[in-house]
Amino acid sequence: MDHFLKVSRSYWPGLFHCYDTPDLPRTNNDLEQAFGSHRYHERRATGRKGASPALVLRGSARLVAGLGTRAGAGTAADLAGADRDEWRRVRAELEERRRRRVGRRRFRRDPEGYLKDLENQLIQSRCRPGFF
Repeated sequence: MDHFLKVSRSYWPGLFHCYDTPDLPRTNNDLEQAFGSHRYHERRATGRKGASPALVLRGSARLVAGLGTRAGAGTAADLAGADRDEWRRVRAELEERRRRRVGRRRFRRDPEGYLKDLENQLIQSRCRPGFF
């Protein structure tokens, strides 16, 4: 009992957000069920047998939006009160992930052309004044 009390005192407030936030899954099984349900609905909506590539690319936004939609959360007033700077930051992050993915695909399809473009970019950056 002493060991249990010692260990349980080490759980500082806010450690388990699932108990502070209503409707947040409590266990790994609940989380797996939520992710599985999202994959199922994504496959049904797209007609794909496997996971959608967009889920990999924009999963952080799509998963939250999908779970929120199924929970019935969100109104126009909620959207109007959203933090636009945070929204822009998330959009920029998602766009950067998309650009990196496109770059990898370009390299696989045409490695020589991709490397030639990189070389040209390097040459142009060296020609700029103030570049060492």
